Amino acid sequence: MSTARVTYSETSEPTPIVTGTVDLDSSVVTLLNSIPGITTLAKLVEIDPVELNASSRIDYLTALERQTAWLQALMQRAIIAVAGNEPSVSNGDDIFFGVDEAEREDVSTALRLSAGTAQSRIDVARTLVNHLPNTCSALATGDISLAHANVIAKETAAAIRDGLTEYQIFEVEQRAIAHAEFHTPAQVASQVRTSLARIAPETFEDTVARARDTRRVSCYNDSDGMSTVVAILPAADAQVVMNAIESFIRLTGTENGTATEKADADNFFSIRANSASDSMSIKDVRSIDMKRADALTSLAATFLANNVDSYKPHRRPVTVNLTIDLPTLLGLSENPGILAGYGAIPATVARELAADGKWKRFITDPVSGELLNLGRETYEPPQALIDFLTARDRTCRFPGCRQPARVGDIDHAKSWDTGGETSISNLGVLCRRHHRMKTHGGWELKSRGDGSCTWTSPTGKIYQVPARPINDAA
Repeated sequence: MSTARVTYSETSEPTPIVTGTVDLDSSVVTLLNSIPGITTLAKLVEIDPVELNASSRIDYLTALERQTAWLQALMQRAIIAVAGNEPSVSNGDDIFFGVDEAEREDVSTALRLSAGTAQSRIDVARTLVNHLPNTCSALATGDISLAHANVIAKETAAAIRDGLTEYQIFEVEQRAIAHAEFHTPAQVASQVRTSLARIAPETFEDTVARARDTRRVSCYNDSDGMSTVVAILPAADAQVVMNAIESFIRLTGTENGTATEKADADNFFSIRANSASDSMSIKDVRSIDMKRADALTSLAATFLANNVDSYKPHRRPVTVNLTIDLPTLLGLSENPGILAGYGAIPATVARELAADGKWKRFITDPVSGELLNLGRETYEPPQALIDFLTARDRTCRFPGCRQPARVGDIDHAKSWDTGGETSISNLGVLCRRHHRMKTHGGWELKSRGDGSCTWTSPTGKIYQVPARPINDAA
């Protein structure tokens, strides 16, 4: 298999940059679009970002990130030069992974890393340089960051070890690199898992089945009066737990920072004022993580207090959003399902979930792609439209945000007050923070019916969010 070749650019004296804000701003745009290398880096070093306008400072930051990616590509080859292409001590017959003894210690000592972190760096570098040439090239040209390259390497390593072909590796790489243009490393990781599930469904099925047998809940006592509860669950079950927690928070009126006082003795989550005031609410200063922790305790306490005899295991009282194509649902195909908030799951697991579910069918206009357009007739969208938006967007529409759509706000991109319509093309899901940022923070949003949108920051920078195929990971 071919490997990527990463080289230094020719060294030259930095081109003098004329002082003055206009010339500096123009120079940054040019450098942003230049191939990363020593010459470009030297020119960037000569610029003081404080002297740039607001928009050019963003460009300068982006240009430095591209340079960092180029340097990190060189770093991967340097690590391989120190540690070698293969482990010095293999795990049995497996030469793909192993333990590097002296080599690992060299890397850990030189870079001031722990032995475990150094070994991880070596494993990732070997995967990138030996098996992912296109990812290496994209890193060297600054098209992706090191974080993106790391997740591509880590998510594909096992599949490569199991015999993924060069063409399959190429296909996974190309999709991942294209996805990285508009998405965070975590989103790229989810996309890679989806690609691998489609390319090798049998292997994916076996991996998930083996992992399911490792599910567990553990409790560890800490020394500060706290305990740590760790739950390792199948993705669908984890979604049920988190949905129940989030629903509990909303039902108790605490999602917006205020807890409503309730007299119900079964409500262990209520916050009571000590004063004799007849005020119905008090300010809740807890973080969202604290609220989730309290909600989990309250759910368990409520169940124990009520001791429901009619409890039926494996029933799902809260919504789990699953997307599955009709041939797979009927057993005619083995395409992975897409679990909202997680990503790809095997076809057998998707069918199992579907067997106990209530289905919603979304039929769109063949020309416009719109499900329903209420125009200016009403501000509040009907439930069918809300369900469609939740399924289409899956997460908040702000770039990189992964807050689930099920707990977000339905937003008019063009506000109702300024003539915006209640339609698929003008509606979308935003988390509360980004909704407020759009309304009060100076950010502008233009929306399209396929779910794609364009954000413009207060500095004038434009960020594109592409449409998300309904059968792909968010």
